[in-house]
Amino acid sequence: MAEAQLHDFPSLFSLEGKVAVVTGGSRGLGLSAASALLQAGAQKVFISSRKPAACASACAALNALPNLRPGARAIPVPADAATLDGVKHLLAQVSAQTDHVDVLLANAGASWGEAFDTHPDGAFAKVMDLNVRGVFNVIREFAPLLQKRASAKDPSRVVITASVAGLGIGTLGKQGTYGYSASKAAVIHLGRNLAVELGPRGITVNSVCPGFFPSKMSNGLLEMSGGAEALGKENPMRRLGRPEDIAGVVVYLTSRAGAHVNGAAIEVDGGALWQRGQLDVKL
Repeated sequence: MAEAQLHDFPSLFSLEGKVAVVTGGSRGLGLSAASALLQAGAQKVFISSRKPAACASACAALNALPNLRPGARAIPVPADAATLDGVKHLLAQVSAQTDHVDVLLANAGASWGEAFDTHPDGAFAKVMDLNVRGVFNVIREFAPLLQKRASAKDPSRVVITASVAGLGIGTLGKQGTYGYSASKAAVIHLGRNLAVELGPRGITVNSVCPGFFPSKMSNGLLEMSGGAEALGKENPMRRLGRPEDIAGVVVYLTSRAGAHVNGAAIEVDGGALWQRGQLDVKL
């Protein structure tokens, strides 16, 4: 039967020969995603963050992985994705080394926790600038490189790192993340708009919405919530997120397996968003 004939199934999750750019890729979920792209066969993965030393250190760790394809490498490209000048600088660095990009992970992000009554305007603006405006700028500026080899059969991919805080309620109280939660809701909806806008150009746009993953950005909230072990026990899956959980979703969305997924927002939180029949999340 025709339905049983899957085209070249062994390559379904392969990223053989692809070129990727990962903003905020020097640590945390961005570094896990970059590692997944390389190990799935990508040829070049450009790693960007504001700090040159962090970019270099991340690339050294990635290039030391034992199972990369011959010639595959991570390349440091320091830049500040929060400003348009920084995004243009990033584009120039990448364009000097490739004439196309197949995968863009818009992962750079920031948070700020403070009580509602004293929540600073500057902090709210900083978070919105990087988490929403910066994402829009990087996608718009990289669109020509993404279109270069894009097609309906083999689309280029944009993956936005959002959060379950953009789908439910984020952290409230003394460490309220009001700007972060609002920014993640905004960027998810931005992704849906861009999915429809860029789909005809052969570019898919999807969002990944992590729950709690131990990381530098979330560790403070983890401690305030009783620690990773206690919070993990409250999760329906009885644990917090692991690097492989993000890696699997990113490879799915950027490989042939996810070629017809566009405008999605995929929660990666063990089901915590829906537990107790209500939207109740911490991050």
